[in-house]
Amino acid sequence: MASAFDIEEIYPDDGETSIRLPRRQAGPAPQGMTVTLLTDYTLRTRAALPSAAIVALLAEAGVTSAGARTAISRLARRGVLERSRQGRNSSYRLSRGAAADLSAGGNWILTSTTAPPAWDGCWTLVAFSLPQELAAQRRALRGQLRWLGFAPLYDGLWVSPHELTPPGRSLVSGLAPGAVTVIRGRHAALDVVGQRAPVEAWDIAGIGRQYEEFLRRWTPLASRTDTVDGPAAVRARTEVMDTYRRFPTLDPRLPLDLLPAGWPRQGAHEVFTAVYDGLAETAERHVRAVVARHAGAAPPPDVRAHTTADMLAGVRPDGRGTPHG
Repeated sequence: MASAFDIEEIYPDDGETSIRLPRRQAGPAPQGMTVTLLTDYTLRTRAALPSAAIVALLAEAGVTSAGARTAISRLARRGVLERSRQGRNSSYRLSRGAAADLSAGGNWILTSTTAPPAWDGCWTLVAFSLPQELAAQRRALRGQLRWLGFAPLYDGLWVSPHELTPPGRSLVSGLAPGAVTVIRGRHAALDVVGQRAPVEAWDIAGIGRQYEEFLRRWTPLASRTDTVDGPAAVRARTEVMDTYRRFPTLDPRLPLDLLPAGWPRQGAHEVFTAVYDGLAETAERHVRAVVARHAGAAPPPDVRAHTTADMLAGVRPDGRGTPHG
């Protein structure tokens, strides 16, 4: 099964040596929004929602009917969603593998955007050499390194302030057997003009602007979530999660002593928590109402919102959701 999310949503591949701040595509990203929506309200139960209900909820977030149906179909082909039919009606739910990955991912989003552990001053370097005819393998390796929190300092040399975990080692070596080297050590500063420090693999100023934009967009709502109606609550909750989930990849717990004073990571975490948790109850009621309208004679699926505390504890899918037409 493919990952529920695509690294190119965050880092579009503009060439092998591209090192720049990611850009969000204009308008909502239908596949990402669909996964976020289903995860927010069905992860615990893996309930199957009528496709018409999913399309209706995505329409409230600005996704066209055609865009929503295309996204659902593509996610099903990728193994992220499972389809069931009752008569002429289709329903979709998260696949078991996707639900497990998304549960782990939710925990990762929350733990990766809090204060990092004390840094020992060392860097992990991953060097690899793959010929151009292995472009797909090279692209897959670069994508996995992004998910693992690495960034390209030079072509074929990626860095992270954190150690590569045993699962990460297995993943990287499996993608480039015999063509990758992992080293951990301290940066030796050179008294020369033009030297690149490892932290320059990230666009720190650009990431800071991404945080500032997030705070400008969501801080006003954080203190008035009780004034929001159902459709707006679902739309805002889906959007804030779909945006915030990108920060662990943009800013993979970079040590604070490498960053400007007043780095806004913690402030963004607090605003996200206030918005996402504050809208949970209102949004859940609205999703239940929309799904019930499209469930026909079948019992309505078990829709349950979860909070950031649930994500930290681990939202474990129980698999009891049953398909509905």
